Amino acid sequence: METFFSIFTSVCLGIGLSASAGFRVFVPLLFLSFAGYMGWIPLNEDWSWAGSLTAVIVLAVAAVVELLAYYIPYVDNLLDTISVPLATIAGTAVMVSVVGDLDPVYTWTLAIIAGGGTAAAISSTTTAARATSTATTGGLGNPVVSTAEAGLSGILSILSLLAPVVAVIIVILIFLAMRKLYKNCLKEVRFRESILTKNLQIENNSRNTCTL
Repeated sequence: METFFSIFTSVCLGIGLSASAGFRVFVPLLFLSFAGYMGWIPLNEDWSWAGSLTAVIVLAVAAVVELLAYYIPYVDNLLDTISVPLATIAGTAVMVSVVGDLDPVYTWTLAIIAGGGTAAAISSTTTAARATSTATTGGLGNPVVSTAEAGLSGILSILSLLAPVVAVIIVILIFLAMRKLYKNCLKEVRFRESILTKNLQIENNSRNTCTL
């Protein structure tokens, strides 16, 4: 029973951190590395290097660079083009590093589906949200989106380490909220496009009338 609870907690920890990787790739890796360095959580033997001081420093620098890069116009959209595969890799890696008591086949299956899949789903949604923000606000709303993503990544990482089961519940709620938000944003974009199309048609009709 204790072993089952330990594995269940590790899986929840991995899912929470993987979801965090969907918002920012290096933030959950930094928290995981620091927690491993402090001895707060056990890491898979093959990933013990992630708990070294060198790994903490390197990931800290990478996380800061990533966070700042999303506030630079055009760079944020450029990062979105590679964020999904990077998040998938990070989510998979996070899951493998915290689930060490299972057979390698089960470990990698969980890592790819639950870890990589969760990170990819979150990252895809955030990419769509930023594209919608760019289309509707001309990029002016992107810093707000970036701040929300960074905040959620940090909060999820901390919550995953402190209360993994609660973190998974939060991840589910985030999925539902982001899905609803994306649908609303998509409706707004389509509404704006329909107005623009009508205005163009009116303008073209006016020109044709003047020509006649």
